[in-house]
Amino acid sequence: MNGTLNKVMLIGYLGDEVKMHYFDGGSCIGRFQLATNEVYVNKTTNEKITSTEWHNLVVRNKAAELCEKYLSKGDKIYVEGRIKSRQWQTEDGTVKYASEIQVTEFTFLSTKKDAENNKQIPNQESTKKANFDPQNNGLPINDLPF
Repeated sequence: MNGTLNKVMLIGYLGDEVKMHYFDGGSCIGRFQLATNEVYVNKTTNEKITSTEWHNLVVRNKAAELCEKYLSKGDKIYVEGRIKSRQWQTEDGTVKYASEIQVTEFTFLSTKKDAENNKQIPNQESTKKANFDPQNNGLPINDLPF
């Protein structure tokens, strides 16, 4: 194989509200954690074990605004993206590392707001499997030919 691939697909539950950060020039990012669970049975004790993994997600511009508007803690979402690692130095000189999922596509699977209001999210079809192009100022790409 000549090329490389950096792709992540997750289905999980939001661990907290989407936290927004706005920048000069009008761009923004949203950050939130996503929990995924693995359930298995311990063969020796026959005990059901649940293991939770937490993922740090980052969405940009219009996608971030949609997530902030419609998602809240406990909502289920499908995301696709790529892993991005970064490092920084704290004031005391300690080097910190973080791995994040840079989200490129997402689908709202269930939202508490939707269940509470018992109605569809406006323009749900446009946010369902939304693919956002950073080269296109964060606007959705319509990748279906029909």
